[in-house]
Amino acid sequence: MSSSGSILITGGAGYVGSHVANALKATSRRFIVVDNLSTGYLENIPNVPFVQADIHDKERLTNIIRAEKINAIMHFAASTIISDSIQRPLDYYQNNTVGTLNLLEVSVSEKIKHFIFSSTAAVYGPSKQNIAENAPLVPTNPYGYSKIMSEQIVKDVAKTGALQFVILRYFNVAGASMDGKIGQRTENATHLLKVAVETACGLRTTLPIYGNDYPTSDGTCVRDFIHVDDLASAHIQALHYLENQGESVILNCGYGKGYSVQEVITALENISQQTLPVAIKERRQGDIAQVVADNTLIKKTLNWHPQYDDIHLIVKSAYEWEQNLHPFQK
Repeated sequence: MSSSGSILITGGAGYVGSHVANALKATSRRFIVVDNLSTGYLENIPNVPFVQADIHDKERLTNIIRAEKINAIMHFAASTIISDSIQRPLDYYQNNTVGTLNLLEVSVSEKIKHFIFSSTAAVYGPSKQNIAENAPLVPTNPYGYSKIMSEQIVKDVAKTGALQFVILRYFNVAGASMDGKIGQRTENATHLLKVAVETACGLRTTLPIYGNDYPTSDGTCVRDFIHVDDLASAHIQALHYLENQGESVILNCGYGKGYSVQEVITALENISQQTLPVAIKERRQGDIAQVVADNTLIKKTLNWHPQYDDIHLIVKSAYEWEQNLHPFQK
């Protein structure tokens, strides 16, 4: 990928952003990561251009954009935990929605033409069918609402002609980079697979399943798990699409198939050759039974061909990463 100008990656020391930075290192593109390190880790971005800054600091962002000759932004910086958003809604609207507003104000002022926004399947409501991009937006939590509001601001700015965008709605991101260099470091994680591999590595005494009475095949929630490296490639293809006069678009990022919580746990038990200490808990507020993508549009629009659409491979990459991060503790 070759183009003039650099890419600004906000939140690039976090889980998804760092995998995009890792993928960009294999290209000829210049980029810089901006992160306040509230939930990101410098260890995720070795040998990557980095500035510690906050997206609420518009003067600092402006100076970075000018100094680095930025012409595209990938915006990952956000708070992302659904259960946490229910307890701390104002923090989520401040960090996610107001933060995006600040970044867009600077983008417009500095005439940044290409904007890629990290959104979420949490904008959708429950559905027994695979969810397309035109499905009703009926989130069950402040995190989802904060992202809908942010999406709307992006769309309204684009209508003025100031920029073109790709909004990527992630389904359940999982796994670790296939080169073994980086993975999920999140402390006090709530993501199923991260919690599960921590349990398999002896870092947790029990693996909670929040509800086994959902209307699914085995009673546990069903999710569309997408490998983080495939998600990273979607971002790079999205930028290429915009730089080749692609029109603004919203795209689901998933594989179009769902796996239940129990199926993921069973896969990990097979890989780790152990029975995990599962504990059935009450349903979590904000969780819904099934969320699976219709990914027709992203495949057509970006010519996206995921390489790691295999739950065994996803789980194995996460487990091996966790073993390297925390050798077995028992």
